[in-house]
Amino acid sequence: MRAVVQRVSRASVTVEKKIISSIDKGMLVLLGIENSDTQEDIDWLSRKIANLRIFNDSVGVMNNSLLDISGDVIVVSQFTLYAATKKGNRPSYIKAAKPEVAVPIYEAFISSIELHLGKKVGTGVFGADMKVDLLNDGPITIIMDTKNKE
Repeated sequence: MRAVVQRVSRASVTVEKKIISSIDKGMLVLLGIENSDTQEDIDWLSRKIANLRIFNDSVGVMNNSLLDISGDVIVVSQFTLYAATKKGNRPSYIKAAKPEVAVPIYEAFISSIELHLGKKVGTGVFGADMKVDLLNDGPITIIMDTKNKE
């Protein structure tokens, strides 16, 4: 799994001109899924995101997690995180999982992060044409990959 995690002051997802998810302070997580992703990937990434200390404490140091600030999350599926651009100018998405594999993993990830946070998270609509609006706070943007845990 790959995730682009953005600390936001606000974020929302709109589908067909209707806002389906909206948050204030928290994280927007763009999530890419590949065929080899397992429950281990889901567990590691959801735990890591819930506990990622990228929010300022009382002295302005990034020491707080979503749990510490009671922050909110929106998780949006994004197959383009697995774009291969080495050859030619048209990206290949061959590494991205097809919907029949990706949807159950996406749903399991959402359930797992909700369990870690103890509350519901916002989502996009899998496979839909979404408009994602955000105010990146910092800006703080972190790329995470369960196959390359750096």
